[in-house]
Amino acid sequence: MWPFSIYRLLYSKPGYVWVQIRILHETEKAVLVENVEKIWMPKSQIRKIRLRDNVCEVYVREGVFG
Repeated sequence: MWPFSIYRLLYSKPGYVWVQIRILHETEKAVLVENVEKIWMPKSQIRKIRLRDNVCEVYVREGVFG
């Protein structure tokens, strides 16, 4: 398959990125995180969580944190 095709333009998969955050508060359905600003993030948007060099990172869809 070509790297540039009409199918990929029309049916592209959403991109995901690792983002460094600081968890401030957690409830049953959401987490209050601080990246640049404080945001309530639904737990359903978080795909993965990892701790790397004492820094918490979450794997979320591109554009969630501006």
